[in-house]
Amino acid sequence: MIIKDLSEMGFKTHYTYEPTDSEIINTLKTRYSDLRDPYIDVLTFALDRLLHIKSRILPALKQGYIVVCDRYYYSSVAYQGAMGAPVDWVLEVNKWVLKPDIAVYLDVDPAIAIKRKESIVSRFSEFEKLELQYKVRSVYLRLVEMGLLTPVDASRDIREVYCDVKRLVLGVIEKKASSLASRSNLRF
Repeated sequence: MIIKDLSEMGFKTHYTYEPTDSEIINTLKTRYSDLRDPYIDVLTFALDRLLHIKSRILPALKQGYIVVCDRYYYSSVAYQGAMGAPVDWVLEVNKWVLKPDIAVYLDVDPAIAIKRKESIVSRFSEFEKLELQYKVRSVYLRLVEMGLLTPVDASRDIREVYCDVKRLVLGVIEKKASSLASRSNLRF
């Protein structure tokens, strides 16, 4: 929805997601599924992310696109942190990533989230267990406390949630546009 709305407002937009559908991720899921642990996942997802940034995100940004990424390194921190990798280590492994202008965390009780997803097939169903989801939420809330994520209460009606997300995104766009405009008026 945000892509459609931004496009209709005249912005060039690019939608992407992580983990990608790369050969690296497919190999992890098929050939090495029996060896997987949170440490292997962190490193594999970080490599996938590096390739994703270099091949898709940076080129789109250089062409003036607003990039909307469904999940990013915060998901690695939350999921692999919840599965036992130290959160500080996951952050360290990903310290090189391009930082987004805004990262929104849609906060909802995991029991509600899983119920909402009953009809959706997940690419990573191994992460959809309720007990794990509560741990994941805990790490996400820690990232919120650290100022890395902007929380939105997603337990409400989807239209209300979307209005909040859209308001936040447009606020960041407006702030960046204002900052760029003020810099172009500087004289040296």
